[in-house]
Amino acid sequence: MTVNLMGTEINNYTFEESIAKALEHMHSDKVSQVVTINPEMFKEIEKNPDFKKIIKEAEIIVPDGIGIKIALKLQGQDCNRIAGIDFARRLLEECAKNGDEVAIIGSKEEVITKAVNNLKNEIKDLNIVYYHNGYFDDNNLIYNDIISKNAKLILVALGSPKQEFFIYNAKRILPPCLMVGIGGSLDVWSGEVKRAPKIWQKLGLEWLYRTISQPERFKRIFPALPMFLLKAITYKG
Repeated sequence: MTVNLMGTEINNYTFEESIAKALEHMHSDKVSQVVTINPEMFKEIEKNPDFKKIIKEAEIIVPDGIGIKIALKLQGQDCNRIAGIDFARRLLEECAKNGDEVAIIGSKEEVITKAVNNLKNEIKDLNIVYYHNGYFDDNNLIYNDIISKNAKLILVALGSPKQEFFIYNAKRILPPCLMVGIGGSLDVWSGEVKRAPKIWQKLGLEWLYRTISQPERFKRIFPALPMFLLKAITYKG
């Protein structure tokens, strides 16, 4: 089941359905890519044909940003917004239960180290067999490390579009696994960034909380979000 936003097909699963589908792909016979899509990615889709191809070929596209839900509403469609950080966290919990190995890539060394330690403390039996910061020049060295560890879930926090390209290129190299772009999730898991209170999350205002907490984000969101919504309204295909 999908919805179409400005020519991009987005999966419209419930949270539990999205997890079930992801686990199916994790144990399939190929490398599968999950994109947690947000409004900023549509700007890249518009200007970068290679990125557009990556999104089109992704096995699962999760509607992450609240802007996606609003844009679809303006077009007379609806979708279940699934926060990428919650989606990834649940997958980690499922891996811990099922004994699947995990690899995590991205962010600064101190951030990923803190995040990995926190996750291991919080999720019983979580087996993170490999992690590496996001500062490297040779993707193949990282791919080779992952191959040697045989991880089934690989979380990549390199920022978009870099993380999507990293995952897409891995499809031709790695053994079967599930790879998920997780943006800034490591900052939250490490404790470096405080997540919005639950009530803000439920109301879909986590973006506003982060903007208030981090005023430097304002320039990134405005006028980008209003322009995105305007394009969604006027899109003709």
